[in-house]
Amino acid sequence: MTTTGRQLTSTLTADNTMVLELEEKTFPQPTGNQVLVKMEAAPINPSDLFLMTTGADLQMAEYSPGKVVMPVAPQVAAGQAARKGKPQKVGNEGAGEVIAAGEGEMAQALLGQRVACVPGSAFSEYAIADAMMCLPLGDHTSEEGASSFVNPMTALGFAETAKREGHSAIIHAAAASNLGQMLNRICQEDGLGLVNIVRKEEQAQLLKDQGAAHVVNSSDGDFEKKLAEAVGATGAFLGFDPIGGGQTTDTCLRAMERVAAKEMTEYSRYGSNKQKKMYIYGRLELAPTILTPSYGFSWTVSGWLLMPFLESCDMQTMMALRQRVQQGLKTTFASSYKTRVDLEGMLTKDAMMDYAQMSTGEKYLVTPHG
Repeated sequence: MTTTGRQLTSTLTADNTMVLELEEKTFPQPTGNQVLVKMEAAPINPSDLFLMTTGADLQMAEYSPGKVVMPVAPQVAAGQAARKGKPQKVGNEGAGEVIAAGEGEMAQALLGQRVACVPGSAFSEYAIADAMMCLPLGDHTSEEGASSFVNPMTALGFAETAKREGHSAIIHAAAASNLGQMLNRICQEDGLGLVNIVRKEEQAQLLKDQGAAHVVNSSDGDFEKKLAEAVGATGAFLGFDPIGGGQTTDTCLRAMERVAAKEMTEYSRYGSNKQKKMYIYGRLELAPTILTPSYGFSWTVSGWLLMPFLESCDMQTMMALRQRVQQGLKTTFASSYKTRVDLEGMLTKDAMMDYAQMSTGEKYLVTPHG
């Protein structure tokens, strides 16, 4: 048995043009532990936009029903040369009903259930997914479960990473995002200290209303001073930065060093021996990452990605993380959306110009079947 439906693909052409197009696809009968999911809801995450809008000129794009053709900045296209001429499926995660399953026991157990999944092709009417990576939603709706993987598992991953590395507090930038709000709730539940960095006063108030004890506004003139005070109060010498470009990571390391330097009994030209670490886990800002010689030599800047983290987890840890997400879909891991669009609607100029800004708290939800 085969199923047909529309699926969004993203293709970077040899002449530096990005083509987003809804194409009619045939979905085969799943085998083994695969399942076929009728997609009902899928969020547009920043990681999805990497394949959709990065470096593209949305103003100069040609928009037609189900298709967008955009010129891409040459330097950005050069960095993605390996994908030229190779259509990419889009949509990391989503939720829907399992309408067919392979012969595997885990797949068969999901038949007829509503699940959250990470097929990597969620902007589609149907998607093949691995049963191991599906989360049964029970009585939850697909909208409630659509964002139950990437953000919840990432936020839990940050907390787990901190515990593994012996930290009792962390810094998080762009902290008013859906992910940031989840992390705020997790840290309160787990007794982890958290320093939240935002850029607007209303974002600061949002987190404070949700119980955040330490929120600093990067738009304030004394931002770095307040950041250092929050680091001192929490002992946060580990941070997670989704911005990537610019000086966010640098500023966090400087604030850590200011706190560590106060504990030094003797001056050293090499700075403190306190280990300071920042993980960059996104590229909301495409500019180069700027680091300055302001925090000695006891520091590390590294990358953090969800899938390698999950691969580092044993089965017991994975199942515990999944169970925690399922139990908290309406509380700790609840997501909110600015608006909902169907597959055609997500390819209109107004929608793309809006969600491509990746504004905090303004996530779009795609409903493939309208």
